[in-house]
Amino acid sequence: MDDQEKKAWVVELAPQTADMFARCLSSLKPPPELTLSQWADMYRMLSAESSAAPGRWHTDNAPYQREIMDAMGDPHVRKVVIMTAAQIGKTAMLMNLLGYYMHYYPAPVLVIQPTLDMAQAFSKDFLAPMLRDTPALRGLVDTKSRYSGNTILKKNFPGGHVTIIGANSAAGLRMRPIKVILADEVDAYPPSAGTEGDPLLLAQKRQTTFWDKKTIIVSTPTIKGHSRIETEFLKSTQEEWTVPCPGCGHYQPLVWRGIKYDKNDLTRPVLYECERCGEVFGEYEWKRQGQKGKFRAENPGAEARGFHLNTLSSSFCGWKEVVEKFVLADEQRKQGDLEKLKTWTNTEDGRTWEEPGTRIDGTELFNRREIYDAEVPEDVIVLTAGVDVQKDRFEVEVVGWGVGKESWGIRYAKIWGDVLKEQAWEDLDRFLLSPFYKKDGTALQILCTCIDSGYQSNTVCSFAKERTYRRVFAVKGKGGMGVPYIPKETRSNREGAPLFTLGVDAGKTLLFQRLKVPEPGPNYCHFPMNEEAGYNEDYFTGLTAEQMVNHWRKGVLVSAWVPREGNEFKRNEPLDLRDYAQAAMEILGPDILKAPVPSEKVEQQKRRATRRRGGFSGIV
Repeated sequence: MDDQEKKAWVVELAPQTADMFARCLSSLKPPPELTLSQWADMYRMLSAESSAAPGRWHTDNAPYQREIMDAMGDPHVRKVVIMTAAQIGKTAMLMNLLGYYMHYYPAPVLVIQPTLDMAQAFSKDFLAPMLRDTPALRGLVDTKSRYSGNTILKKNFPGGHVTIIGANSAAGLRMRPIKVILADEVDAYPPSAGTEGDPLLLAQKRQTTFWDKKTIIVSTPTIKGHSRIETEFLKSTQEEWTVPCPGCGHYQPLVWRGIKYDKNDLTRPVLYECERCGEVFGEYEWKRQGQKGKFRAENPGAEARGFHLNTLSSSFCGWKEVVEKFVLADEQRKQGDLEKLKTWTNTEDGRTWEEPGTRIDGTELFNRREIYDAEVPEDVIVLTAGVDVQKDRFEVEVVGWGVGKESWGIRYAKIWGDVLKEQAWEDLDRFLLSPFYKKDGTALQILCTCIDSGYQSNTVCSFAKERTYRRVFAVKGKGGMGVPYIPKETRSNREGAPLFTLGVDAGKTLLFQRLKVPEPGPNYCHFPMNEEAGYNEDYFTGLTAEQMVNHWRKGVLVSAWVPREGNEFKRNEPLDLRDYAQAAMEILGPDILKAPVPSEKVEQQKRRATRRRGGFSGIV
């Protein structure tokens, strides 16, 4: 081939070469930048098993979902908190996020459900249909090869994996590094994953190696003071969905107090009154305004994005249904049954339930005392103790616990002595080491003790630190209905001892709920008809020395524990001590009720304490 022929051949080949290079370069071109809502609108298909309207996803059908999803997919937002009512579409949003991280932004993802059964149901009922029906996701997970490693709770895909676990699985929470955590229905999580601590905190430790980690926390709220999602929401931006009034254009959240209905004729239309102009409009007119809706933040400086939604804004639930449920719940309330109203508050209003003002008559508790067949009744499995430190004495209550957190008062003691001197602490130590006996001679030791560090805090922390192996812990109380009952312990004290800052209001609320249980069984509180054990009238007066009252502060219903009206007995040590003993049980966790066994180290310490000094002459 001469030079002229070669030149002609190159000219003829050049267009084909250029086209080939163009195709190669186009395959290397990064995908277009898509927000999560854009990805969902482009790729997501809804399955018949999980949607009343299967087919292509349209974010405009529920416009409040757009900003939430885009925050969930924003790599610069580390945490998103969603406190919502039911029928808002939260599960669909979580599924969109999973699809986004599988197809568009691959990463290792951990989905946490309250239990293993719920984890399996989530995989079968939601994840599997989405992988089947969304073309962009179909084929990403190898379900045919026996070597793929994919199971119901584990789905591998190029660049990452989705692992689904129950919050009660400590082993699952300790697994490999995770970039994205989807924590669903966190208010149903157990206080501890086995004995290893808070499930959410355990999972978040798996994210430390990722600079762009993401945590999504979602739940319908439950009881105020015991709600994980409310605690997280209050630390977030606290954003409410607002829509403009069809008349004056004023932006406002749709809240229950604006609803207008005729409770005697529920067939009449349900209306909503504008908070500014006072005009009323129907449901359709207000929900049509949702296309112009936007979120308004109450705490815009917070690092975490937090969103709240109730069913009045829902695209999937009508106002008439919400009103009918409220009317039924309110009728039950008038008959003394609050359960339906509590459920309505959680699932329709998307708010925590605040227990009504609570007080208990100490005389009723005194009169229901019973005769035990031994110092420790047969059904007791575990003993815990609460200790209060006074200048001239320790006050201690030992409480027995059985299945379902049924409890028995065992001993209420005062150990007299100058707490500035070592002898008083030796007396306390011997008491905490002393055995308590069942009818057949079985001896139980105190398995966990909480000591109030409000007085002589350094001495208390030093005493507790030396006995951490016996689960003797220093505690201090913190008031406020939003404070969690049992937070993770800290060591920010001079002695470096484990210290629990207890949410005392939450603890007292839980205790009074148990004191009001009328029949023996789960959560019932037994007391002995034995004044020598310390359960006299003064004890019950002190146990009921406070009451919870509700009052409005700046338009918000606030609950607080205050001294009970008409109670001349000013001391409330019995209430505090039962709260501490109850906290000790919560620290141990529910699994401890199965097989408590005193350790040999405790037995050795008991023998040494007995040799130092016999008897308990300082105890009454």
